[in-house]
Amino acid sequence: MMLSTIPTDTNFLNWMTAPTAVEHAVAGFAPISLAEIGKAALLDRVETKYVVSAETLPTFLEAMRFDYRILSIKGKRLNRYQTLYFDSADFDLYRRHHAGASNRYKVRSRQYIETGKTFLEIKHKDNKRQTRKQRYATNEFLHVIDPQSGDFLRQRYPHNVDLLYGRLLTNYTRITLVSRSDAERVTIDLDLSFEWEGRIVALPHIAIIEVKRVPHSAESPAAAQLRRQHVRPQRFSKYCIGVSLIYPHIKHNNFKPTLRLLSKLSQGVPHAYRQ
Repeated sequence: MMLSTIPTDTNFLNWMTAPTAVEHAVAGFAPISLAEIGKAALLDRVETKYVVSAETLPTFLEAMRFDYRILSIKGKRLNRYQTLYFDSADFDLYRRHHAGASNRYKVRSRQYIETGKTFLEIKHKDNKRQTRKQRYATNEFLHVIDPQSGDFLRQRYPHNVDLLYGRLLTNYTRITLVSRSDAERVTIDLDLSFEWEGRIVALPHIAIIEVKRVPHSAESPAAAQLRRQHVRPQRFSKYCIGVSLIYPHIKHNNFKPTLRLLSKLSQGVPHAYRQ
């Protein structure tokens, strides 16, 4: 992927804005509050991901209005997230994912921009492809594993916590849909960017749709609509794709099909920037 430059005084988050058509589409949903959505956290779930062109989102959203409500925080339906992923100096967690290990972990610090809430989170995907997320509320957005969060991790993480360092920062905007009838949630991430030590890679034409359900639940209306739009499920890890783009010297052969798909959906236009 080729690199271009943007002015160093550019506010990167403001530069990446949601398409007007998407803002119009989300306005048609009935809202749901953060307090209501918190009653069904779906910490134990099955996740199915889809990678689409952001241009297709309005069509998808219009079809979902009567099956889902939309998370609204302080009147905003497109909410910003910032996440710092932790890994070892040798990227052990990334390499396990790249090798297709059946039991794998992600450790991350997350900030919800609109609410100001911050958490340290650990995600574990087991050999049944089910995902469990556990999190610990922190006083601030963590850039290092402090003693309190280290104690939390040691009870849940089977490897050496002391070897974890910040390795990748991600920013994106999220739309969250909540099923009116089932234990299901759909998240749509757009304006995705990765950065580390002054290097930024942005994917403004890409959207990641993720359907999160309890195991053995009824078919998702969102999945059915994506099938009608000829979109197939696609494995996608923000962390692994971000590492592949920010650290191109690290082995990423198994992610090349996904990287080619991103290039195709972006219409072949490079979206990498260096400050």
